[in-house]
Amino acid sequence: MKALRVRRRPPGHGESGTPSRVWEVPRRALRERRGHLVRLLCWSFAEAAPSFAAGQAIAHALDDGFAAGRPLTGLGWLGVLAAAWLVGALGARQGLLALAGIVEPFRDELLRHVVDGTLHRAAALGTRPDNAAVARLTRQVELARDAFGSVIAVVRSFLFSVTGVVFGVLTLMGAVLPLVLLPLAAGLALFAISLPAMARAQRTLILAEERTAASLAGVVDGLRDVTACGAEERVAAAAGLDVERQARAARALARLTAVRTVALAIGGWLPILLVLVAAPALVRQGATAGMILGTLTYVAQSLTPALGGLVQGAGVNGVRLMTALQRISATSARPPATTGDAGPPPGSALRLRGVRFAYGPGADPVVGDLDLAVPDGDHLAVVGPSGIGKSTVAALVAGVLRPDAGQVLIGGVPVGELGPAALRRARVLIPQEAYVFRGTLRDNLAYLADDPSQADLDRAAEAVGMVELAGRLGGYDDEVDPGELSSGERQLIALTRAYLSPARLVLLDEATCHLDPAAEARAEEAFAARGGTLIVIAHRLTSALRARRVLVMDGNRAQVGTHEEMLAASGLYRDLTGHWDGTGHAQVRTPVAGLRHTSR
Repeated sequence: MKALRVRRRPPGHGESGTPSRVWEVPRRALRERRGHLVRLLCWSFAEAAPSFAAGQAIAHALDDGFAAGRPLTGLGWLGVLAAAWLVGALGARQGLLALAGIVEPFRDELLRHVVDGTLHRAAALGTRPDNAAVARLTRQVELARDAFGSVIAVVRSFLFSVTGVVFGVLTLMGAVLPLVLLPLAAGLALFAISLPAMARAQRTLILAEERTAASLAGVVDGLRDVTACGAEERVAAAAGLDVERQARAARALARLTAVRTVALAIGGWLPILLVLVAAPALVRQGATAGMILGTLTYVAQSLTPALGGLVQGAGVNGVRLMTALQRISATSARPPATTGDAGPPPGSALRLRGVRFAYGPGADPVVGDLDLAVPDGDHLAVVGPSGIGKSTVAALVAGVLRPDAGQVLIGGVPVGELGPAALRRARVLIPQEAYVFRGTLRDNLAYLADDPSQADLDRAAEAVGMVELAGRLGGYDDEVDPGELSSGERQLIALTRAYLSPARLVLLDEATCHLDPAAEARAEEAFAARGGTLIVIAHRLTSALRARRVLVMDGNRAQVGTHEEMLAASGLYRDLTGHWDGTGHAQVRTPVAGLRHTSR
């Protein structure tokens, strides 16, 4: 797959005739791949060489060669035709390569649209992404890719072939041209009139296929229960209705496709009949046998196949493309913005009230009755043994997980009431395994920002410590291959991306664990000086020393305070830092206000 570039665009609309960004994808694929499009058009001239040379070569081979008693001249003209076919074959090969350069990015863009819409809808609804829906839409993407390439190929071939035929017939005998062009225009008109009905029928068939697939999948998944309940006949009848609907839709589409055959007969075969009927009159006007045979060659060898390809390609693949884009647009569009998306982003003050969370019904809570207040501008480090729930707290604050009980508030607004856009502006979470996608370094860094300037990028890279890596990668506009980056390099890119984001609440969930201590310190100090609230899930205890306050999670309780307060209050924290009071006894715990936590 080619490099995938992520771009943020205004949300599209639905399928009911209103504009949708998915309909812009084909136009953008052509507009942004002008180089490949120019190469495609240039090689199309070479591919169309036989369309122009065929009639000329046949006419001259007959009139000037074999009929005139000069067989070598006739063979020479046939050699010209053979050379034209070789040139055409080369043009066809190179044209396909140029076409791939247009079609593959088109497929990638559609896939991004599907994944983007699915993830945003899941985030807005608080549900898991519908994997089955993604699979169905991915099939539509593949259909759209194949159909898009086919439509470009057949339209280009038709236009160049018709152009070659027109010039060829004009050079042979211009009086024949109306006999060719008038039936062609009538066939094209009939075909164009039938296209909307075929598009509707094709869409109906696709919907019926999806219903049948979903129905049968449900039957297969519940087959044991169906058999146990003795509901075989009822379930079979229900599934049979879906199958019958699909069959009716397929028959309706088949009836409409008969129009294509009529259009092809009028535009492709009627000209041959008209030329043959008009042959005596053409001979009286001075036409030779070679001219008439050359004209028939143009029609039969170039025009009719080109029209057949157009009718088949546009009639089948064009309709499939329209239908697939409609389905992708309607079912993968981002949800409308909620009221939580309106207005300025909330502040960065964080509050957890009685938050409880467990991974599954009946499981012991990982987080139980957690109360925590983190004021705007605070710098908090979260420490504790592995698996104690530190990353779970970060996910709850970020809105990735929803608490079973209690509330998480950012800037006084419950996280569940923030729409996707407002949540993105309010907080940014960087996990341990940083995500870098294929695309330019600039695309990766600017993904969460609002069109950052070059100076913004430079400032962020300098602050986080990514300048050397940016230079090693060739600058902001060079492509990034995630597979060639180390874990630490991916973390530096993700940290710079977060630094550029508008979010004032930053959550670093062991986001510097693959950096050396000096690089980690530089990154954390950059975020602390950036403004807003910083919460660090500590990988090293040095993160706690840099923080203003420390949250210690030990499974039985959670305590928060400064480094010195935690040394006095938490035996676990003293164990982690290696400090004891020298007597072998734990010091008396000093109560710390602002936090209460119990865990079972």
